[in-house]
Amino acid sequence: MPEPHPAEPYTVAALYQFRALPDPAALREELRALGEQLGLCGTLIVAPEGINGTVAGSAAAVAELRAFLLAAGFEQMEYKESQASEQPFKRFKVRLKKEIVTLGVPVAPRERVGTYLDPHEWNALLADPDVIVVDTRNRYEVKAGTFQGAVDPEIDSFREFPAWVDEHLSGAEGKKIAMFCTGGIRCEKSTSLLLQKGFRDVFHLRGGILKYLEDVPESESRWDGECFVFDGRVTVGHGLREGGAVMCHSCGWPLTTEERQHPHFEEGVSCEHCFHRTTDAQKAAFRDRQRAYETGQR
Repeated sequence: MPEPHPAEPYTVAALYQFRALPDPAALREELRALGEQLGLCGTLIVAPEGINGTVAGSAAAVAELRAFLLAAGFEQMEYKESQASEQPFKRFKVRLKKEIVTLGVPVAPRERVGTYLDPHEWNALLADPDVIVVDTRNRYEVKAGTFQGAVDPEIDSFREFPAWVDEHLSGAEGKKIAMFCTGGIRCEKSTSLLLQKGFRDVFHLRGGILKYLEDVPESESRWDGECFVFDGRVTVGHGLREGGAVMCHSCGWPLTTEERQHPHFEEGVSCEHCFHRTTDAQKAAFRDRQRAYETGQR
């Protein structure tokens, strides 16, 4: 089982590909066995429309997983690697779902998507004042950072995005619309959705925010803040360096140093964003969970 050497950082791989799978359940079992053999952690989602997920382990283990997926026919994967100083996930899971990213309405990302822009082309598009730039992520992700001038739909789930489009972009079918997300997968579906609704000039950032932060020097960047990631690092910054945020384990919000000084912040229990949304009984249960976690770390 190739695990990271104590001095070696974890390699974190974010990947996805839309590809029709005749037997996703069989692939799930193969991936589950391989991941356990390699000592990986993280989550992979397998569905009839493809694969999506983020995993971590030793560089050798992650390379072996990638080789397996390439051999299994995922030659067009959107794939990015970064580093984590500590284990970013508690365990390894492979989930079988209806969609690899849940939009909730039928779209055809394998047949029709928006125009891909690389990070430097993206900067040029952002400079156009006539372009509507839309952040397709959830509100807690946007809170950690976003592109200058981007519209925040203020959604709590990607399932809410189609309704937001109907309400806020109706009448903008002739305008240029540019969308982005963490790694690119949500934009595959959101651009397909807009084209399906009659929009014509629809663009998205290839590889998402992670690719942008990896490729674009900070001096040329139009990104403000950090990028929320769904692992123990919580956020990353330019160069995909680990960020400074800490997650509230009650509501999931990425918290700055200042927010952790707020009277309503209690590690593992609450923060200023969720303090009034949980009962005393829930907070007591969260405290028990936090004590159990801290005891297990000793």
